[in-house]
Amino acid sequence: MADVVVLGQVGRDLVLRTPALPEAGGSATVGERRELLGGKGANQAVALAQLGVPVALVGVVGDDHPGVEAVAQAAADGIDVSAVVRRRGASTALLVDLVEDGGVRRLLEDVPDVVLLTPDDVAAATDQIAAAQVVSLQLQQPGPAVVAALQRVPEGAVVVVDGAPEDDATRDAVLARADVVRADAIEARLLAGRELSGVDDARDAAAELLTAGARVVAMGVGEEGDMVAWRAGPRFGVAAGELEVDPGWADGDVVVPLLGGQPVDPTGGGDAYVAALTATLLGGAAPEDAAWVASAAAGLTVGHSGGRPELTPDRLREAVRLSRGR
Repeated sequence: MADVVVLGQVGRDLVLRTPALPEAGGSATVGERRELLGGKGANQAVALAQLGVPVALVGVVGDDHPGVEAVAQAAADGIDVSAVVRRRGASTALLVDLVEDGGVRRLLEDVPDVVLLTPDDVAAATDQIAAAQVVSLQLQQPGPAVVAALQRVPEGAVVVVDGAPEDDATRDAVLARADVVRADAIEARLLAGRELSGVDDARDAAAELLTAGARVVAMGVGEEGDMVAWRAGPRFGVAAGELEVDPGWADGDVVVPLLGGQPVDPTGGGDAYVAALTATLLGGAAPEDAAWVASAAAGLTVGHSGGRPELTPDRLREAVRLSRGR
């Protein structure tokens, strides 16, 4: 069984690049078209696999040709796809991005409700979830499916959540069980239930989420980067009775700036962030170190078009070393 089970969106990401302008005396080149495995759940699972973490994916595709190809690509990436549902008569989620002038804009995001998880889909993955050390939930999935997954997480497993729930009841269920909470700047406002302005507001909101039960909270704070806060206790993977408080886990927080150069395509940055944060914490790292690794993973991913990560442990270590100056 996989160490990490990811529940989230699976689809195809169609990346279109506009034709290059002709040089003097030359002719325009043909635009590029790339079709990639995409979706938040799939992107996160790919990144975890690239970082050497055994990972299983729980999501939904259609029974169309793109769905077959998406599942085949995920399997080729080393992901356990036995719990991916092939929904009869459904079309696989489609994301279309246009690359032009060094940036990316999304032309289409077609995610039919029929290719979102249901409680029955989650129930079919019970064995996978029950055997996992970490269960990672994308909160863009319907609330009933999220709650069904939480009900199947074994005691002692780490729950990582990404995003903001669709309703208050799901939010309450999530915060009562989540160990790691990740939200971008918009999602953080939804979780907090109020506007957040700057690092101090984010720190206050993170403190509330930590009080609710989370061990680690990672929030986007706009151009200032990401703030990660944590509360004292044993490192992940160590029973509380064996080590009451790990020295690296004393209460604290850190603001890590946005890493990497000018972003080309921001769509996959958050997925890479969550995957790297999860992998690093699962490996026994202290939260401050994990925060730097996660930001480095996001910076590397947004540097190219398409949300698909291209990570290795060596690339991450070097990016962190250069960013932290040590």
